[in-house]
Amino acid sequence: MSEVWFYHLQTKPLEATLPTLVARSRERGWNVVIRAGSDERMAVLDDLLWTYDEESFLAHGTASEPQPETQPVLLTTRDEAPNGAQILFLVDGAGLPAEWPFERVVMMFDGNDMDAVDGARTAWKTVKGKGHAVTYWQQDDNGRWVKKA
Repeated sequence: MSEVWFYHLQTKPLEATLPTLVARSRERGWNVVIRAGSDERMAVLDDLLWTYDEESFLAHGTASEPQPETQPVLLTTRDEAPNGAQILFLVDGAGLPAEWPFERVVMMFDGNDMDAVDGARTAWKTVKGKGHAVTYWQQDDNGRWVKKA
C-alpha cells in the first residue's frame, strides 16, 4: 500500500511549491515521477525545474526523451514510472495511477479551483476505498503546510 498525501494549495501556487517537494524527495534518494494533466502543462513544468532557483535546478527529463528510465525526475502525462520512482506527484488534474508501486503518491490541487477541489474529493474517496493510508495537508495564510486529516 502507498501513502497518499493530498496537498491543498491555497496561498502559493504549484510553481512555488512543487520544486521544493521534489528536491526533498531527491534528498531522500527517491526517484520521482511528476504526472501533469496535459502536454502544455508538462512543458511549463519542464522549464520550471531548470529555472525555479537562480542557484539551483532539478535534473530531470521527459518521457518523450531517450532513456526515461535513467532520469531521477521524470515528467510525463502518462500512467508510467520507467525510472522505478518511489514517489509520484499528480498535478493539474492528472488521474490516480492504475498500479500503486510507489511508497508515496502526492496529489496537488488548487484550492481556488472548485473543479480541482471536487476532483480531489473524489480521489480521496477512491484512495481510502482501496485501503491506502491517506493524509491531507493544507496551506495556512503564510504558505506553511498544516496537517488537517
